[in-house]
Amino acid sequence: MSDVTPEEVRPSEGDLAAVERLKDAFSRLKSEMGKVIVGQHNVLEELLIAIFARGHCLLIGVPGLAKTLMIHTLADALNLSYNRIQFTPDLMPSDITGTEVIQEDKATGVRQFKFLRGPIFANIVLADEINRTPPKTQAALLEAMQERQVTVGGERHRLPDPFFVLATQNPIEQEGTYPLPEAQLDRFMLNILVDYPSEDEELDIVRLTTSVFRPSVTKILSGADILSLQELVRKVPIADHVSRYAIRLTRNTRKTKDVPDFIRDYVSWGAGPRASQYLVLAAKARAVLHGRYHVSTDDIRFVAGPVLRHRIITNFNAEAEGLRPDDIVARLIESVPVDDSEAEQSGKLPKIFRSANVS
Repeated sequence: MSDVTPEEVRPSEGDLAAVERLKDAFSRLKSEMGKVIVGQHNVLEELLIAIFARGHCLLIGVPGLAKTLMIHTLADALNLSYNRIQFTPDLMPSDITGTEVIQEDKATGVRQFKFLRGPIFANIVLADEINRTPPKTQAALLEAMQERQVTVGGERHRLPDPFFVLATQNPIEQEGTYPLPEAQLDRFMLNILVDYPSEDEELDIVRLTTSVFRPSVTKILSGADILSLQELVRKVPIADHVSRYAIRLTRNTRKTKDVPDFIRDYVSWGAGPRASQYLVLAAKARAVLHGRYHVSTDDIRFVAGPVLRHRIITNFNAEAEGLRPDDIVARLIESVPVDDSEAEQSGKLPKIFRSANVS
């Protein structure tokens, strides 16, 4: 966690124009993705929030819900390089990062090591069924996610920028799996639940996938555009009362004094400070996607589930009563008050905002 350095920010005309450009790109991306993916509008929005906030995602859903297709289609629409890694029990770290091999120069006869890049060297990496590989191989992904580099043979190799790990997990079949350690789970900005489609959506899926028609996806943004818009997201100002609201949500997940009784009853461990950082960053990204150059508490509430659900560890009491982390988050949102004394209640923004540079 880096230091938070507040600074006064006033939007320039260029920033406001960029916000409008991203709002338009968001609308076009939804339209392009809709050619291939039926429904799942919240999932798509949460994926884009993570991408523009420079974070990684963990997608949880049963097989057959188009998680892989969604990520591949998104990579096509964003004009980014894409690699899929199928995680298996026999996968080795070098299968992900790459390896050094000895090559001989036929002209001189000199032998030297050459690094052959692994599939991690792509803008979007799909780590399919990430919990099916042993901890040693999972750890190889950890440096890449946090440092955006890999170390092989004592030499560091930078990963392409932008770089995102989008991992999938099957919540049902747990035999032969290796649960992700909490330290690695915490590296994922969002935990996104992919649910079953509605009956009408399932009918559209059947019609789309059982015909000869194959839709093509238009490329909307480039890697350079995404890097520029990521910088824009971090410049978005946020009022102090909105930041405090995000922090209170995080702090109230911990079993300390002055927290709601249901936290003491049902939670073993709460979220750390990284959750507060990600709440603010994700809320900033959502605000810009919707064409706003300010963050509201509604933005915080929208991203609270994906940010907090994998950072709250429930206890036996919660399991016995069938309570999930999402239920805890919903009760937190109901119990943590919003500071109505601020200008948000009247729809007006303070004259001066403070923006936190958070990593």
